[in-house]
Amino acid sequence: MVYRIGLVIPFQGPGGLYGPSAMASTELAVQELNDDGGLLGRRVELQWIDGGRRPDEVAAEVGRALDEHRINAIAGWHISSVRNALVPVVAGRVPYSYPALYEGGEQRSGVYCTGEQPEAYLRPALEWFRDQLGVRRWFLIGDDYVWPRRVRRWLRERSAAMGITICAYQFVDYGRPDPVRLRRGLDAMQQSHCDGVLSLMIGQNSVSFNRAFGQLGLADRMVRLCPLADENVLMANGAGNNDGLYAVSGYFRTLATETALDFVGRYQGFHGLSAPALSGPAESCIESLDALAALVRRAGSSDVRGIDRVVDGASFTGPRGQVHFRGNQIVQPVYLGRSDGLEFDVVTEIQAA
Repeated sequence: MVYRIGLVIPFQGPGGLYGPSAMASTELAVQELNDDGGLLGRRVELQWIDGGRRPDEVAAEVGRALDEHRINAIAGWHISSVRNALVPVVAGRVPYSYPALYEGGEQRSGVYCTGEQPEAYLRPALEWFRDQLGVRRWFLIGDDYVWPRRVRRWLRERSAAMGITICAYQFVDYGRPDPVRLRRGLDAMQQSHCDGVLSLMIGQNSVSFNRAFGQLGLADRMVRLCPLADENVLMANGAGNNDGLYAVSGYFRTLATETALDFVGRYQGFHGLSAPALSGPAESCIESLDALAALVRRAGSSDVRGIDRVVDGASFTGPRGQVHFRGNQIVQPVYLGRSDGLEFDVVTEIQAA
């Protein structure tokens, strides 16, 4: 018998840019799980599920796999709209390890979040910009779906207390961005008196924005904070369009901690030097499988009710070091990175674990 994990990552759409890296890191994670005895005495295998499709299509495929008893757990990086479609389908039937940086607040039974929440990545980052660079006035541009809209609501409730202002905002269609709406947002940025731009855009959408931003010369007067800009985004932007671009993440490829450096060595040893770029979304997939393994082993089964009882306080060691659950949410270090050509320099740790 095998222990089969439905691995939901995007192979198309804006998030498809992260897909090859996420797939490569997950393959390493599975090999290491099996070298460590698998799960519940069973060899771990993956069922790849394309999370870049419409959320209802992803949920329908997962539902069929569950009905046919073909998967024992769900994991993998995908956007919050997909998660919201999956949770009612999974509905406590199997554990669901969700690793994406997101809008926070997910507390439903059976969902175990290893990604960063706004209190951990956005508040300290914006306070750092305020204190270190004097950036207080922000223009928000985002894809039009759950994460950016919920983050805007989060900011509306907290910005005054943080001493910052969201001067204006613009949302762009996620699936097929309208270039007119994107241009409208860029024109508004040019006319604004903002010090910085908060870009809540995914993958290829982020690339389209960053290229246009760079070509307009806006980096000369505004910094960019792009939480989900990873090393793949930097490469697709082109080095000339990366000036003044910052990201926040629990992991960067250039992170120089002992566990992060060890991860790079294992990854290159497994895939070779020509492997897809390591990045936050890719590393988060390993994190989601590490978390799943720790919880299943601690509960002694994949029973969601059993895992719910033991998740609080559970811990494991991954590329980000030792992390632990508080409730169903991982507490972890978070770092601020500044682009340096085609990679990030880690500026500082903004949230300690």
